[in-house]
Amino acid sequence: MHIYSHPVDRTNTDILCDQTGVLTVFYLSKDYPAALRRVVVRDEASGKRITFLTNNFSLKPDLIARLYQQRWQVELFFKWIKQHLRIKAFLGTSENAVKTRIWIAVSTYVLIAILKKRLKLSHSLYETLQILSLTMFETTPINQMLTNISTNSEPPITPIQGVLL
Repeated sequence: MHIYSHPVDRTNTDILCDQTGVLTVFYLSKDYPAALRRVVVRDEASGKRITFLTNNFSLKPDLIARLYQQRWQVELFFKWIKQHLRIKAFLGTSENAVKTRIWIAVSTYVLIAILKKRLKLSHSLYETLQILSLTMFETTPINQMLTNISTNSEPPITPIQGVLL
């Protein structure tokens, strides 16, 4: 892959190399014949070498490394959204529709968190959301509904059959 190495200041950064090259594997080079940039950095936390490939030649190598490393935080954010905000699908695909759906979900989550804190509920936010979704159309006030629910909602089992000796 290597064609040209760009000068790198190794004393002040974690950048190990900044190179320009092309893919040499036949099918890959056929699908992507343009030049690529290879930036190798040393991860401060683990000490491992991390290699980034990009087609952006205008940004500095340390900025490319930081952008790719921040990408993981974005992935974690969307994972959190899927798990906590219960967004399974978007009704619209425009930017406005997606933003509106996310803001509605975040607002609902924040309101439930405020409710949980003010009522001093021992249930998790997930359990509180479950309770509210199951009792959505009941006329019981929310504060009574959430504070009167016991953690063991199943009635005690009384045996029908006698005890064996």
